[in-house]
Amino acid sequence: MFVDPALAALLGGIGVLALGVLAFWATNVSERVRHAEIPAPLPVLPPGLADVLAVLRSSAVVVDRDETVLKASPAAHAYGIVADDQLTHPELRHLARQVRRDGVIREAELDLARGPLGRGTLVARARVAPLGSELVLLLVEDHTEARRVEEVRRDFLENVSHELKTPVGGLSLLAEALLGASDDPEAVRRFASRMQVESQRLTRLVQEIVDLSRLQVADTLKAPQLVDVGPVVAEAVDRCRVRANAQHAELTIDGTPDAQVYGDADLLVTAVTNLVDNALAYSAPGSPVAVSTRVEDGLVSIAVSDRGVGISAGEQSRIFERFYRVDPARSRSTGGTGLGLAVVKHVCANHGGEVVVQSEPGVGSTFTVRLPVVGAEGRTAATASGVEAAPVKQVAS
Repeated sequence: MFVDPALAALLGGIGVLALGVLAFWATNVSERVRHAEIPAPLPVLPPGLADVLAVLRSSAVVVDRDETVLKASPAAHAYGIVADDQLTHPELRHLARQVRRDGVIREAELDLARGPLGRGTLVARARVAPLGSELVLLLVEDHTEARRVEEVRRDFLENVSHELKTPVGGLSLLAEALLGASDDPEAVRRFASRMQVESQRLTRLVQEIVDLSRLQVADTLKAPQLVDVGPVVAEAVDRCRVRANAQHAELTIDGTPDAQVYGDADLLVTAVTNLVDNALAYSAPGSPVAVSTRVEDGLVSIAVSDRGVGISAGEQSRIFERFYRVDPARSRSTGGTGLGLAVVKHVCANHGGEVVVQSEPGVGSTFTVRLPVVGAEGRTAATASGVEAAPVKQVAS
């Protein structure tokens, strides 16, 4: 069959073009398939970073562009900041996104929920920084204790200033009234008596603040000595004898007088005195107060028992807080400062012991100081090293 040369050339050109288009399409499809089969490379942690994160005390987390956790320190898991390879707190995820977006290091203090239940919070200081072009590093430090200490310090200063103003203001008013009543001997005696009460209260408050401050420094017990418990209890009771006589209250001592502990005799006397004084303050006139000493299971227990008003179960967990009073009105009338039991608590803690309370409203209370007792071996070792029993200054009854 005869084909026109021009038509043949045209058909040939179309065939070549079709083959070229087909080849281009096949190449393009093949390239796409090849790229689809090879995933994008995962970000790689810088050398040595994993070892550094493993020893950090703060919570350290590295997240990738998809907010997946690539590496986290043990603390991050312990504090619940990371779970199932994800950051658990939206606040941290938001910070990570901001840093990834603009590459600017950010710091923030956050209140993070401790878990899905309850209202507990973790006060965290977060520092978030870019780690290369793909990764973000989060360093989270627990500042919960630091904030609590700051709040306690602030409350303490506020309470101290308030408590000091009360007796100082009272003394100022009484002095003014005394001047105005100079021609009335009876009024002078009455106002002078009140001034004496307020000045004693002020003196006691200042002394307890000093004692509490001294107990909170690290080197309170610089050189613990052997302390005889018997003389400690005897002096504490003698210090309260005047008040007991005024209330017609019987003070009794019984138990094991020859036990010894390591520590500071003056501080121990202060602690026991505070307990005996509290027992008298919250007891009716004529009500007895007993101090007993026992040694058991390597501990010496000094128990102060009364038959006073007692303390409800709900109040017992708070009575060792500074300036806390079960009955503020009664504390004012008895001259209580709200620091006595706080001092007792710190003295016991600094001697490796504790103070516990058993009480029932309307029945009475028993406060027990429990301290590690020194056995025969300890006394022998102390004597060999030249340590003598700390003297206790006796107070005449």
